[in-house]
Amino acid sequence: METLKIDKNQSLALFIQRVLVGFLLLFHGIANLTSGYAFIKSVFAGYSMPEFFAYGAFIGEIVAPLLIIAGYRTRLAALALVFNMLVATLLAHSGDIFALNQYGGWAIELQAFYLFGALAVFFSGAGVYAVSKNNSWD
Repeated sequence: METLKIDKNQSLALFIQRVLVGFLLLFHGIANLTSGYAFIKSVFAGYSMPEFFAYGAFIGEIVAPLLIIAGYRTRLAALALVFNMLVATLLAHSGDIFALNQYGGWAIELQAFYLFGALAVFFSGAGVYAVSKNNSWD
């Protein structure tokens, strides 16, 4: 019996991961952009922090995902995304870190997906299917 042989393609895997993390987070960024970042402003205000910090989410939810998808300064964009997700998790979801959701899953699994997905992109880099490949931040 002949077994199916599929060659490994790490570059394609990196591309798929990059596009998935960037594309899915971009929808959250667009939703926040259309709402004027009202919810994020209220979270910062609740911690007596300036509301204009909420516009930092624009970098983490719009600019960084676009750079990650394109593969331009991917590691730098992924680092910005990691920082964004750490801030979002600590400020808006800290009470859920040790909680389960209504279906029995981790209450912050979405935030963890973006955080650790971006961390993996940071450590792996853009791969060969990227706009830029020669900079240390790629």
